[in-house]
Amino acid sequence: MSLKKAIKSLSFFSLLEQNQIDDVAKIATLNTYSKDYVLHYENQTTPYLQFLVSGLAKAYKIDKHENEIFLYHVKQDSLLSEITNLQTHKLRTFSNLALEEDSKILSLEYALFKKQFLDKKVLCHEFAHEVLQHSSKMQDLLNREFIFDAVSKVAMMLTSDLSMFNKLKRHDIALMLHIQPATLSRVLNRLKRNNIISIRQGQIDVVDRVSLQNVYKGDGYEEN
Repeated sequence: MSLKKAIKSLSFFSLLEQNQIDDVAKIATLNTYSKDYVLHYENQTTPYLQFLVSGLAKAYKIDKHENEIFLYHVKQDSLLSEITNLQTHKLRTFSNLALEEDSKILSLEYALFKKQFLDKKVLCHEFAHEVLQHSSKMQDLLNREFIFDAVSKVAMMLTSDLSMFNKLKRHDIALMLHIQPATLSRVLNRLKRNNIISIRQGQIDVVDRVSLQNVYKGDGYEEN
C-alpha cells in the first residue's frame, strides 16, 4: 500500500482534496509492524500523531504487582494517539500500546499537522470527533472497572464488540473484564437462559439487543 493510498483509506482524511492529501503525505510516513510490537509505553512523549491503517492494537497499563490491566482495543481506521493537551506540540502517552495483529501505522509530525491543518481550521471537526471517541472509551472504562458488575461488563462487550468477543478465547475475555472464567460462563448461560443471546459451537449471537443493552444501562432488565 502506498503512502497516499493509506492516507485516503482513513475516514479522518476522507473530505480532503488531492492537493491536501499531497500536503499530508509530505509530513507523514507509513510503517508496518509485526504482532506483539509495543508501539509505545505509558508516560512517554512523542512528536507523532498516529493512525492505525490496518490491524489491531491493545491499550493497557501495568499495576504495581506487574499485572497487565486491559483498557481497550483500537481497530483499524482509527486514531492511535491519546490527545490530552491541545496546547503542546508533543503528545504524552497515557497507556502502553501493543499490536495484536500485524499492522500498518501512519505517523504524522504533530507540530506540522497543527500548523498546516488545525491552525487553518482544516480537519478540526474530524480531530474533535476522535478526541470525543477517546473520551467515550474512557467513560466506558470507568463504568466497566468501578460501576458495572460481571453481568453488565459482559453485556456491554457483547453489545459493543461481538466480533471481538467471538474471536478471543473465553479465558482472555475474562482477563480483559477482570472476572473469573467460571463467572463468565455463568453470565453467558444466564443470558442464554433469558433468550438474550444464543450460543452455537462456541459462537455467540445476540437475540435480543434491547434487553442486552438494558442489562448495563439499567433500563428495566428483568431476569427470567
